[in-house]
Amino acid sequence: MSEAAPQPSPSAAVSEAESLLSVLERNRRTFAWKTAGLDEKGMGATTAASAMTLGGLVKHLALVEADWLAVKLAGREYGAPWDAVDFDADPDWEWRTGALDSPGDVYAVWRDAVERSRELVAQVIKERGLDGPASFTWPDGRTPSVRAMLLDMIEEYARHTGHADILREAVDGCVGEGAPEDFTF
Repeated sequence: MSEAAPQPSPSAAVSEAESLLSVLERNRRTFAWKTAGLDEKGMGATTAASAMTLGGLVKHLALVEADWLAVKLAGREYGAPWDAVDFDADPDWEWRTGALDSPGDVYAVWRDAVERSRELVAQVIKERGLDGPASFTWPDGRTPSVRAMLLDMIEEYARHTGHADILREAVDGCVGEGAPEDFTF
């Protein structure tokens, strides 16, 4: 991984929805870049007093994609592999198995979740707009907007990319600000 200059926020986007999706994609790309190219040992490494691993982070964000965007935003089912997991019996399943699974398997789960989210989010924005409601209601009776859900997803990636940055530096010393524009995952 080579150091790259931070990429500016999209200012040429045509709409607010395109701007939000562009920022979300930049965060996904940076997260993928921060965790790319490691073997099982690197994906399972920990640092300091934390049990967090890069493999666990990748799989956790795949679950967040399913939970936040497929289920809570779009009103769909979790889908595989999540619908076969007993989270009551193993509440940290994605963290535990993400540290044990091969990098290829972990990334496949994440890429599938991201692709599904892209399709569902585009559909939801087309049908409801950014001010439309999500498909769930908080216990206090509030229903977040599509916009709020996307902003929360951006925040989730930004927070976990910080974790990935620390873990990656501990694994092999690689640091950097953001993924190059041409980085694909």
